[in-house]
Amino acid sequence: VQLQASGGGLVQAGGSLRLSCAASGRTFSGYTVGWFRQAPGKEREFVAAARWADASTKHADSVKGRFAISKDRAKNTVFLQMNNVRPEDTAVYYCAAGWSLIHGRFGDAPAYNYWGQGTLVTVSS
Repeated sequence: VQLQASGGGLVQAGGSLRLSCAASGRTFSGYTVGWFRQAPGKEREFVAAARWADASTKHADSVKGRFAISKDRAKNTVFLQMNNVRPEDTAVYYCAAGWSLIHGRFGDAPAYNYWGQGTLVTVSS
């Protein structure tokens, strides 16, 4: 599975941005798709994930109520809607796909088999 993340850019604090993760080579069927981010000098952290097969999702506490993961089956694409962004949301955002993950492993980066190239989100204060 090849993943293409897009939609990053410069946004002011309090603004919104939508990231997209498109798959090529095959569909997301059977996979959980996750978003992770890595800020300069910091470790990669989990943001959100959704299982393609059902409505199961998980969001990190730091983004609950502000970010929402969703999917478009027709486009074979997963989105991350980012609202009320903050300067601390500045990071490179990566999408990843993990095969047949249980909900308890949605936030576990090593559980994901495929990774996209990342898209930079910069939030200005």
